[in-house]
Amino acid sequence: MSLSRHQDDPDDSRSCWVCFATDEDDRTAMWVKPCRCRGTTMWVHQNCLQRWIDEKQKGNSNAKVACPQCNTEYIIIFPKLGTLISIMEPLDRLINKTCPFVAGGIFIGSLYWTMVTYGAVTVMQVLGHKEGLSVMEGSDPLVLLIGLPLIPSMLILGKMIRWEDYVLRLWRKHCMKSPILKYLFPTDYANLARTPAEAANISDPISITRMLCGALILPTIATTTGKVLFGNVTSNFQRTLLGGVAFVAIKGVLKIYYKQQQYIRQANRVIQDFDPSTAETSVQSRS
Repeated sequence: MSLSRHQDDPDDSRSCWVCFATDEDDRTAMWVKPCRCRGTTMWVHQNCLQRWIDEKQKGNSNAKVACPQCNTEYIIIFPKLGTLISIMEPLDRLINKTCPFVAGGIFIGSLYWTMVTYGAVTVMQVLGHKEGLSVMEGSDPLVLLIGLPLIPSMLILGKMIRWEDYVLRLWRKHCMKSPILKYLFPTDYANLARTPAEAANISDPISITRMLCGALILPTIATTTGKVLFGNVTSNFQRTLLGGVAFVAIKGVLKIYYKQQQYIRQANRVIQDFDPSTAETSVQSRS
């Protein structure tokens, strides 16, 4: 690295491209030519360049920095370190590189065992506490380690299947052809004011959490619904299965009806003319 002071260099035309100061502004400053640049960008103050490199490295002293004009990589020389520091520095870099992988492994492992626990609780909930424990105790451990995490996974995948939307599209397509559907849900599609745009599948965080909660709470709802509607069924598994089917069917019908009414409401909406008096009254009421 080339270092020089004003008294060692007869060139009085030097100008720092960072602070734009010249030799006349600071005669004690140390100068350096760190790259292939020529002309006004050839010289720079050592301290100015150090601060500029600090901004680019953002705390990572090992990051490489190049000249913004000619893209020459700066040659950065560090003082020699002691033996202990020479051992600790590569060890620190190794830890920084491995920590993300270790953290990812811990997260995945925690998630896996959470899914295993949830699967075990679901088995006892669906089959009954004693029968569920008996089934899991008599099963192969490898089967449990693979099968139990699949329970919440399948519940979430099943929740992602929007079967109500397919039924709703078939309903809108064939409603006018079926006298029964036309009588139960009287909707004259020919007289709709317009065809509204289909609602896009929402993927915001609220919808994702709602989907996850709905999927994971389904076994509890199925068990409760089975006890209420099918209390005369002796088998806990059959009662829960019937409760789950009944809940999904009832919820699906209500959701289809709700979406259809929203569709009709959107199709028949009207935008009114602007009324200045009404607008002023609305603004005053808000204030």
